[in-house]
Amino acid sequence: MLSKAEVVARYLPETLQVKPSAEAFAPSNIALCKYWGKRDNALNLPVNSSLSISLGHLGTHTRLALSDSGEDKVLLNGKEQALDSPFAAKAIAFWDLFRRDQILPIEINTTNNIPTAAGLASSASGFAALTKAINEFANLNLPIDVLSAFARMGSGSACRSLFDGFVEWEMGQLEDGMDSHGIALEASWPDLRVGLVKVETGEKAVDSRSGMKRTVETAHLYQSWPMQAAMDIQKLRQAIADKDIDALGMTAEHNAMSMHATMIASWPPLLYWQPASVAVMQNVWGLREQGVSVYLTMDAGPNIKLLFEADQEAAIKAVFNDMEVVAPFAS
Repeated sequence: MLSKAEVVARYLPETLQVKPSAEAFAPSNIALCKYWGKRDNALNLPVNSSLSISLGHLGTHTRLALSDSGEDKVLLNGKEQALDSPFAAKAIAFWDLFRRDQILPIEINTTNNIPTAAGLASSASGFAALTKAINEFANLNLPIDVLSAFARMGSGSACRSLFDGFVEWEMGQLEDGMDSHGIALEASWPDLRVGLVKVETGEKAVDSRSGMKRTVETAHLYQSWPMQAAMDIQKLRQAIADKDIDALGMTAEHNAMSMHATMIASWPPLLYWQPASVAVMQNVWGLREQGVSVYLTMDAGPNIKLLFEADQEAAIKAVFNDMEVVAPFAS
């Protein structure tokens, strides 16, 4: 089994030549067909392909600089993190893949404009922004498919946050995983809207990595998941081509509910929903009964994302007045 370090090293010069500083932004993304389950835990290689929509201005900005103190330093939203904290440890471990045995103490300064670790894909935008910043900082000039594969090693869904718009993450077949990366779809949908309904913005009790492992190992329902995901991607591609909000929304909602069903069937049961999450679902289904074309999706967390078109926004905001609306294809 290959390690991350072995794979990354193939693409690096013998000695890194770094700039004084570099920075990058990457958007968060919401999966319409989910990634859930790995064929290789070390490289974050998925059991199934997935498809997402990026969230424009919502995501992560990361700045890298050589550390003045000679020691590594990690800041999150302006607050210095202990180097043994989960956030800092993961960020430094990722930088270690590139600096290897060189003495290059780093300052990583990350700002999220979405809640961290609350099921709103902050790790995806975080590792995507870090990968893009490292590419600039170390003068690597690597192609975007390679950067996407590298970002995947930090957080699987980060491979989709290298791009805007609709992105498909191909599961790939190669042992080293370099064919497992995001690919932007050539599609635009100006009227598409994503509504973020934040139920709880604190850090979730079970992270996605642990939850995924528990589901794969203990849920018999999981056996049907890869087959459904493969069918859902085909349906989503067609819905995007047709700009059919009902086909897109129905497929995304069914996909999300199916993924959460496998989690609930795990042992011990894994339930990311809060009572307020269920209340939001009931309100969405009530709106549909009234003729409003609105659908929901959820990642591994309690927060809910709504899918609809611009002409439905007023009716939906009448029910969810604190919803944040994103227009992914706004200029």
